[in-house]
Amino acid sequence: MTKERKTCIRNIAEEPWQQFPGHFGSALSKALVAPATTGSQQLDYRISTYQPMGFVERHVHKVQEQVYHVLDGEGLMEIDDEKRVVRKNDVIFIAPGTWHSIVNSGLGDLTFIVVTTPVTDE
Repeated sequence: MTKERKTCIRNIAEEPWQQFPGHFGSALSKALVAPATTGSQQLDYRISTYQPMGFVERHVHKVQEQVYHVLDGEGLMEIDDEKRVVRKNDVIFIAPGTWHSIVNSGLGDLTFIVVTTPVTDE
């Protein structure tokens, strides 16, 4: 069930950490703006923290666009068949139809924002 759509101010501490499907090894996220938390219809906005070796499995979106903004730490981002180190202040745009994954390959936590639109991949 989704919440009624409304303008709101939320504190990050209000939202519990979750391990979403396809995420492994202490790859946790807080769904700060999403249909279930704010009633958002077009935008999913999350902060994620992955402990070392935490990852999201390789996957692809049919219509969704994503932006990853790395706030702290470093990891290995796979985009199609290319792997690149990503770290603090890197911003990654992922177009629909692009296979991708990210793993924390660093020594400390990897923290990043993920913005996805639209909220469903249909």
